[in-house]
Amino acid sequence: MKKKHIKQFWIITAVVFLITAAAILFLPSRKKAADYSKPENWAYYGIGEGKQADLFLICPTVDMKDETNMALDDDLTKASFFSALNMECGIYEESTRMFAPYYRQAAYPVYSMGGDEQEQYFSVAYGDVSAAFSYYLEHENEDRPIVLAGFSQGADMCYRLLEEYFDDADLADRLVAVYAIGWPCEKEMVARNPQIKPAQGADDLGVVISFECEAPELSGSFIHPADTWAYSINPLSWKTDGEQADKSLNLGACFTDYSGTITREEAALCGCYIDESRGVLKVTDISPADYPAFLPNVPEGAYHIYDYQFFFRNLQANVRLRIEKYLLRRESD
Repeated sequence: MKKKHIKQFWIITAVVFLITAAAILFLPSRKKAADYSKPENWAYYGIGEGKQADLFLICPTVDMKDETNMALDDDLTKASFFSALNMECGIYEESTRMFAPYYRQAAYPVYSMGGDEQEQYFSVAYGDVSAAFSYYLEHENEDRPIVLAGFSQGADMCYRLLEEYFDDADLADRLVAVYAIGWPCEKEMVARNPQIKPAQGADDLGVVISFECEAPELSGSFIHPADTWAYSINPLSWKTDGEQADKSLNLGACFTDYSGTITREEAALCGCYIDESRGVLKVTDISPADYPAFLPNVPEGAYHIYDYQFFFRNLQANVRLRIEKYLLRRESD
């Protein structure tokens, strides 16, 4: 090879290397996680002093903008983020000291992308969640019992925390339960990660409580596709079979405003059963017209945004029950 060609070869090689390095450096998945020593990166931090267990709560998708990840300096979206946490925290606040990080969650348009493409943006979100959880463990946990909870994208982040952290026996021993509602607990994920244990009853410990709500006539949505089977538990009967749970078991559906104030409560609003062919939770005794999906690309009869609201009081009582069971076990040990 002539010297001229050798020189050109090395110039081209160097340029390709620099371009590749820059691309890797600026891929969203490689962006440095947020700094959780800064108070402004926490929506809740230690709220509820005196409670005997801690809650690490992860917000659902609230960023509806045409972007890939929420910016932590976007005050308007952060206000929506804080409001979404307030709307569900009533399930947990009576029993736990609460921690909830702001994180660069994947924006709603990311869900319309292909799996490989969207994962880089979910990796950004999880990088923040993991950093926040690590900070919490180092600075606040002090061997206290932990409840993990998240709705929708927050549930996905809970599964990822279980995968990364809870194969450690000591940490797993501190886990009361995981309320990963509104995102399927898929069979393949559980098979890969023995630390992800689907709940089997009302008071088992260290387990995942998961379900996604649909009308009986719906065959699927992008949240729980028609061809996806997931582990679920019935939040009225706390069984995992397909038996119908009558609406009389429903202690109270609660609908809240952005401050977390309950604006409407109705006991015995709806019953439910698990569709054993998919593991999705079918909600009975109500009409889809009265509970519209609201979200883009989500069909009528997909009750996603009501998942925890329909069973608010039952979930609240269950959190209390599992924490009490955990504390009794720790005392006996």
